[in-house]
Amino acid sequence: MLALEAQTRLGGLELDLALEVAPGRCLALAGPSGAGKTTTLRIAAGLIRPDSGVVRCGEQVWLDTDRRIDVPPERRRCGYLFQDYALFPHLRAWQNVAYGLRGELPRGERRRRAHELLERFGLDRLADARPATLSGGERQRVALARALARRPAALLLDEPLSALDARTRAQAARELAAVMRAAEVPTLLVTHDFAEAAQLADSVGIIDGGRVVQRDVPAALAAAPRTAFVADFTGASVLTGMARAGDGGLTLVTLDGGGDVASTDAATGAVAVSIHPWEIALEPAGAERHGSTRNQLDVEVVSVTPIGGRVRVGLAAPQPLTAEVSEPAVRALRLAVGGRAVATFKATAAQLIPR
Repeated sequence: MLALEAQTRLGGLELDLALEVAPGRCLALAGPSGAGKTTTLRIAAGLIRPDSGVVRCGEQVWLDTDRRIDVPPERRRCGYLFQDYALFPHLRAWQNVAYGLRGELPRGERRRRAHELLERFGLDRLADARPATLSGGERQRVALARALARRPAALLLDEPLSALDARTRAQAARELAAVMRAAEVPTLLVTHDFAEAAQLADSVGIIDGGRVVQRDVPAALAAAPRTAFVADFTGASVLTGMARAGDGGLTLVTLDGGGDVASTDAATGAVAVSIHPWEIALEPAGAERHGSTRNQLDVEVVSVTPIGGRVRVGLAAPQPLTAEVSEPAVRALRLAVGGRAVATFKATAAQLIPR
């Protein structure tokens, strides 16, 4: 078990959080830049000493400020993957992997261990290559091999996929997930990308302003965000307005800037309305309105972005919206930037969050 509690002030950031990660599990801290993600990793690794805190890994106490325990970074048995991988440019791949083993194993044993790990990652043929000659994916695998070289008791991963291009990222994510499963140690991962966190982690903690504002499995975070920030971060459109009781047991929200939205959630006063892109359908502007869909907003198309087999459509209404539709729907509706459409969604799709 990796357990961390920390309170500290760094510049304008006031960090105050507690977390635990079980062996063989991965917790992702996901949030915007400056939220405290990397600071948390660095506290775990011993690279930052908080004003107050405790870090435990298994039976070992790495930090206890009250007891004046502060194990130096080189003695904390953790594998740290830096965001930019931090490979030494003048060293060969195997030397980078073996670097952390200096003082622990003779040179021959260090080299053997490095080659074993590079072979595991399919890089043994590149053992003598220097980082500048490697692709982004190859550099990531060398850095992962280095993180595993000391047989760590915990893995700390800082934005592990952010330095990769889109084509390399999918394969790298699969390899990384396999590495975490095989390591069978607690993994703490930080990222600014909720989709990446959902793909790699067993649970996700949304961090904002130095605090974890909600933690759950990814699907639960997306389905039931507690705050407008969590809803927006997990990919929902968030509209603001004032709620009051409506007809038929529904709540009617008058949106800031104009327009009304109905929801099956009960609320009054200032609220945020969370709607996932896949809950929004688009219809031609001016078409006769029919069916049971309660909410219909006139919108302007501001962007059309293919993503895999789906298309994200940015919409300007009284407030911005995003719809996710199929490619045939885009063609049938002749969606293009500057065009008009009607965004429709059910009252059950509009989640209300108090503001």
